[in-house]
Amino acid sequence: MKKILYIVIAIIAVIFISMTALRMYTKTHSPFESISFKNQIQVDYCKPYKKDRVIFGDLVPYDIPWRTGANEATVFTTKIPILFGKKNLDPGTYSLWTIPGKDSWQVILNSEIGQWGVNSSGKANRKPDLDVLSVEVPVINSSKEFDQFTIFFEEVKSDAEMVLVWDKTMISVSIVTK
Repeated sequence: MKKILYIVIAIIAVIFISMTALRMYTKTHSPFESISFKNQIQVDYCKPYKKDRVIFGDLVPYDIPWRTGANEATVFTTKIPILFGKKNLDPGTYSLWTIPGKDSWQVILNSEIGQWGVNSSGKANRKPDLDVLSVEVPVINSSKEFDQFTIFFEEVKSDAEMVLVWDKTMISVSIVTK
Protein backbone atom coordinates (compact mmCIF):
# COMPACT_ATOMS: atom_id res chain seq x y z
CA MET A 1 0.00 0.00 0.00
CA LYS A 2 2.83 2.40 0.86
CA LYS A 3 4.51 1.59 -2.44
CA ILE A 4 1.41 2.62 -4.40
CA LEU A 5 1.16 5.84 -2.40
CA TYR A 6 4.80 6.70 -3.15
CA ILE A 7 4.23 6.00 -6.87
CA VAL A 8 1.14 8.25 -6.94
CA ILE A 9 3.02 11.04 -5.13
CA ALA A 10 5.95 10.69 -7.55
CA ILE A 11 3.63 10.90 -10.57
CA ILE A 12 1.91 14.02 -9.19
CA ALA A 13 5.31 15.61 -8.49
CA VAL A 14 6.52 14.89 -12.04
CA ILE A 15 3.34 16.36 -13.53
CA PHE A 16 3.59 19.49 -11.35
CA ILE A 17 7.27 20.01 -12.16
CA SER A 18 6.63 19.47 -15.89
CA MET A 19 3.79 21.99 -15.96
CA THR A 20 5.86 24.55 -14.06
CA ALA A 21 8.82 24.02 -16.40
CA LEU A 22 6.57 24.40 -19.46
CA ARG A 23 5.17 27.70 -18.19
CA MET A 24 8.68 28.99 -17.42
CA TYR A 25 9.88 27.86 -20.87
CA THR A 26 7.05 29.67 -22.68
CA LYS A 27 7.83 32.85 -20.75
CA THR A 28 11.39 32.84 -22.10
CA HIS A 29 9.85 33.42 -25.53
CA SER A 30 7.29 35.95 -24.30
CA PRO A 31 8.70 37.67 -21.21
CA PHE A 32 6.49 39.06 -18.45
CA GLU A 33 6.07 42.84 -18.14
CA SER A 34 4.31 45.00 -15.57
CA ILE A 35 3.60 48.65 -16.29
CA SER A 36 1.83 51.28 -14.22
CA PHE A 37 0.45 54.79 -14.44
CA LYS A 38 0.97 56.97 -11.36
CA ASN A 39 0.81 53.86 -9.13
CA GLN A 40 -2.98 53.87 -9.67
CA ILE A 41 -3.35 51.72 -12.80
CA GLN A 42 -1.33 48.63 -13.65
CA VAL A 43 -1.16 46.17 -16.55
CA ASP A 44 0.55 42.76 -16.25
CA TYR A 45 1.12 40.87 -19.50
CA CYS A 46 3.54 38.75 -21.53
CA LYS A 47 5.29 40.18 -24.61
CA PRO A 48 5.49 37.85 -27.64
CA TYR A 49 7.89 38.55 -30.51
CA LYS A 50 6.98 38.87 -34.19
CA LYS A 51 9.70 36.43 -35.41
CA ASP A 52 9.12 37.19 -39.11
CA ARG A 53 5.47 36.13 -38.84
CA VAL A 54 2.39 37.86 -40.21
CA ILE A 55 0.70 39.00 -37.00
CA PHE A 56 -2.74 40.53 -37.48
CA GLY A 57 -5.06 38.64 -39.79
CA ASP A 58 -2.92 35.48 -39.47
CA LEU A 59 -1.23 34.62 -36.13
CA VAL A 60 -3.84 36.82 -34.43
CA PRO A 61 -6.95 36.41 -36.63
CA TYR A 62 -9.31 39.31 -37.23
CA ASP A 63 -12.72 39.36 -35.54
CA ILE A 64 -11.82 36.64 -33.00
CA PRO A 65 -11.15 37.31 -29.27
CA TRP A 66 -7.45 37.46 -28.41
CA ARG A 67 -5.84 37.22 -24.97
CA THR A 68 -3.86 40.36 -25.87
CA GLY A 69 -0.35 39.09 -25.29
CA ALA A 70 0.92 35.61 -24.54
CA ASN A 71 0.62 32.97 -21.82
CA GLU A 72 -1.86 33.99 -19.08
CA ALA A 73 -4.61 36.46 -19.86
CA THR A 74 -3.43 40.06 -19.54
CA VAL A 75 -4.45 41.67 -16.23
CA PHE A 76 -5.62 45.29 -15.87
CA THR A 77 -5.90 46.77 -12.36
CA THR A 78 -7.18 50.17 -11.31
CA LYS A 79 -7.11 51.38 -7.72
CA ILE A 80 -9.37 54.33 -8.52
CA PRO A 81 -12.59 54.87 -10.49
CA ILE A 82 -11.79 55.81 -14.10
CA LEU A 83 -13.34 56.39 -17.48
CA PHE A 84 -11.95 53.63 -19.68
CA GLY A 85 -12.60 54.70 -23.26
CA LYS A 86 -15.39 57.00 -21.98
CA LYS A 87 -17.05 54.21 -19.96
CA ASN A 88 -17.18 54.11 -16.17
CA LEU A 89 -14.95 51.51 -14.53
CA ASP A 90 -14.91 50.80 -10.81
CA PRO A 91 -11.66 50.03 -8.97
CA GLY A 92 -10.72 46.39 -9.37
CA THR A 93 -8.72 43.80 -11.25
CA TYR A 94 -9.87 42.58 -14.65
CA SER A 95 -8.59 40.44 -17.51
CA LEU A 96 -8.00 42.44 -20.70
CA TRP A 97 -9.06 40.98 -24.06
CA THR A 98 -9.26 42.39 -27.55
CA ILE A 99 -11.02 41.53 -30.77
CA PRO A 100 -8.72 42.90 -33.46
CA GLY A 101 -10.23 44.12 -36.71
CA LYS A 102 -8.64 45.68 -39.78
CA ASP A 103 -9.97 49.15 -39.00
CA SER A 104 -10.97 48.99 -35.32
CA TRP A 105 -10.59 46.81 -32.24
CA GLN A 106 -12.91 45.94 -29.40
CA VAL A 107 -11.08 46.28 -26.06
CA ILE A 108 -12.79 44.23 -23.37
CA LEU A 109 -12.40 44.06 -19.60
CA ASN A 110 -13.66 40.87 -17.96
CA SER A 111 -14.16 40.11 -14.26
CA GLU A 112 -12.44 36.69 -14.39
CA ILE A 113 -8.68 36.73 -13.76
CA GLY A 114 -5.89 34.18 -13.40
CA GLN A 115 -6.78 31.97 -16.37
CA TRP A 116 -4.39 30.81 -19.06
CA GLY A 117 -5.07 32.87 -22.19
CA VAL A 118 -6.28 30.02 -24.37
CA ASN A 119 -8.18 26.84 -23.63
CA SER A 120 -7.30 23.30 -24.76
CA SER A 121 -8.85 23.92 -28.19
CA GLY A 122 -6.73 27.04 -28.74
CA LYS A 123 -9.62 29.49 -28.35
CA ALA A 124 -9.57 32.52 -26.04
CA ASN A 125 -10.22 31.38 -22.47
CA ARG A 126 -12.71 34.20 -21.85
CA LYS A 127 -16.24 33.87 -20.54
CA PRO A 128 -18.16 36.63 -22.40
CA ASP A 129 -20.94 36.66 -19.80
CA LEU A 130 -18.33 38.03 -17.32
CA ASP A 131 -17.42 41.02 -19.52
CA VAL A 132 -17.58 44.26 -17.52
CA LEU A 133 -17.20 46.65 -20.45
CA SER A 134 -16.19 46.86 -24.08
CA VAL A 135 -14.97 49.87 -26.06
CA GLU A 136 -14.24 50.21 -29.75
CA VAL A 137 -11.06 52.03 -30.78
CA PRO A 138 -9.65 52.78 -34.24
CA VAL A 139 -6.53 51.12 -35.59
CA ILE A 140 -3.54 53.39 -36.17
CA ASN A 141 -1.21 52.10 -38.87
CA SER A 142 2.42 52.80 -38.01
CA SER A 143 5.32 53.24 -40.41
CA LYS A 144 7.56 51.86 -37.68
CA GLU A 145 7.53 48.11 -37.07
CA PHE A 146 7.44 46.84 -33.48
CA ASP A 147 9.00 43.38 -33.18
CA GLN A 148 7.67 42.76 -29.68
CA PHE A 149 4.10 43.25 -28.51
CA THR A 150 4.14 46.16 -26.07
CA ILE A 151 1.68 48.02 -23.88
CA PHE A 152 2.57 51.42 -22.41
CA PHE A 153 0.91 54.48 -20.90
CA GLU A 154 1.27 57.89 -22.51
CA GLU A 155 0.50 60.74 -20.10
CA VAL A 156 -1.98 63.32 -21.37
CA LYS A 157 -2.25 66.15 -18.82
CA SER A 158 -3.33 64.31 -15.65
CA ASP A 159 -4.87 61.45 -17.62
CA ALA A 160 -3.46 58.74 -19.89
CA GLU A 161 -3.69 56.82 -23.12
CA MET A 162 -3.07 53.09 -22.85
CA VAL A 163 -1.27 52.20 -26.08
CA LEU A 164 -0.90 48.70 -27.53
CA VAL A 165 1.59 48.18 -30.38
CA TRP A 166 2.81 45.21 -32.38
CA ASP A 167 4.07 44.85 -35.93
CA LYS A 168 2.81 48.00 -37.69
CA THR A 169 -0.45 48.17 -35.74
CA MET A 170 -1.24 50.48 -32.86
CA ILE A 171 -4.36 51.18 -30.81
CA SER A 172 -4.97 53.60 -27.98
CA VAL A 173 -7.58 53.67 -25.21
CA SER A 174 -8.21 56.88 -23.30
CA ILE A 175 -8.15 56.65 -19.51
CA VAL A 176 -9.56 59.57 -17.53
CA THR A 177 -9.13 59.64 -13.77
CA LYS A 178 -12.15 60.79 -11.83
